[in-house]
Amino acid sequence: MKIADLGDVALHYREDGPPDGAPVVFANALGCDLRIWDDVIERLPAGLRAIRYDMRGHGLSSCPPGPYSMGALIRDAERLLEALAVRDCVFVGLSIGGMVAQGLAVKRLDLVRAMVLSNTAAKIGTPEIWQDRIEAVRKGGIAALSEATLARWFSRRYRQSSDCTLWQNMLNRQPIEGYLGCCAAISGTDFYTPTASLTLPTLVLAGSEDGSTPPDLVRETAGLIKGARFHLIRGAGHLPCIDRPEDYAAVLTTFLREIGHVES
Repeated sequence: MKIADLGDVALHYREDGPPDGAPVVFANALGCDLRIWDDVIERLPAGLRAIRYDMRGHGLSSCPPGPYSMGALIRDAERLLEALAVRDCVFVGLSIGGMVAQGLAVKRLDLVRAMVLSNTAAKIGTPEIWQDRIEAVRKGGIAALSEATLARWFSRRYRQSSDCTLWQNMLNRQPIEGYLGCCAAISGTDFYTPTASLTLPTLVLAGSEDGSTPPDLVRETAGLIKGARFHLIRGAGHLPCIDRPEDYAAVLTTFLREIGHVES
């Protein structure tokens, strides 16, 4: 297990591939940990340096007192990349991880040469919606929301499989303070203006059955970024890296080759 001690937070991370490979960094969604990328990373071309981490308050990373700001989450990613001597990476962010990707690209283009915004948006929901969720979790715990969350996360087909239990357990075991801290970060984020200033190569992915960030919302964010490519993964929910890993890895690999991050 690898832990990066950043002072006010300790981030759990994992690296796969050669240390001198072209870096691709993966940031998880709310209520998830770095295992959501397992089936994608094993399908990527050899030679990449794949780095994934648990966001603060998630997985095996430490859980500082909340609420968190999006700026803090962006600084976490920034300091992790600096600690690992990463530059010119492709940053793949899913949901809240995609918000981190947008903020990091605005702040540190020396660290990020391209980004993949997966099932995310420049603004997700409203403060009122997030406050309702925060109150519901404080009252009944994360488990009280798990069935509704799984319905947004996965396609109907995948929810009927036995694999779904693993991810429900992952969600239910997340630290409540970390989950609520990240809810607050999403609630306070509106990246419409800064994201519209970005011009770096960008792939934007949506799931046709995504109940958290519907395709039209994701497509709207793609439209903010000059030259961004939008791709719809059919039959996928909010976490297509889990329920459609073959499709996810294929479109990601194509993008990495198009931008010269891996050899064709």
